[in-house]
Amino acid sequence: MSHGARVIRTGVSSGGPAAPPAASSAGSDAELVDGAYFRSCAGMLKVAQMISLLVGFISVNNSPWTNYSAYSYFQIVTMCDLVMILFFYIIHIFRIYRKLTCVSWPLAEFLHYLIGTILLLIASIVAASKSYNLTGLVAGATFGFLATVLCVLSIWSSYKVSCITQSTNASV
Repeated sequence: MSHGARVIRTGVSSGGPAAPPAASSAGSDAELVDGAYFRSCAGMLKVAQMISLLVGFISVNNSPWTNYSAYSYFQIVTMCDLVMILFFYIIHIFRIYRKLTCVSWPLAEFLHYLIGTILLLIASIVAASKSYNLTGLVAGATFGFLATVLCVLSIWSSYKVSCITQSTNASV
């Protein structure tokens, strides 16, 4: 018996068969934008992540700082994470993953969420510990934690990680 962990993509990926474009009177514009992604769970999660990151960034930016390095790190992490989530949102909305098949989009998005979530959690912990009960800084750290939870939820809903037991009962 061998045990191994496998990551199975359950959302939209470039590896699966392409869905036929929806027939509409808009012509080629209907093929350009994926309107169903706006209303999908993954699309709404990305929008919620971007909003919480933006609110956290604005809250920290408009507050008096007591520790420059802690909050500049928080701002850099939130903005980089926001830009990357926006990038993947645009990739899905305009179906760019179908045209650029040389990139493993599910793997790229998984690695982004994994690294970005860890960095965002660290930044939120540092921001919360250095907030000194200033309301803007506490709000920024809170929205950082909210964005972290939403990123974890996005990873959990997009990927199914399971341990699979393989039997070695091969009859020859």
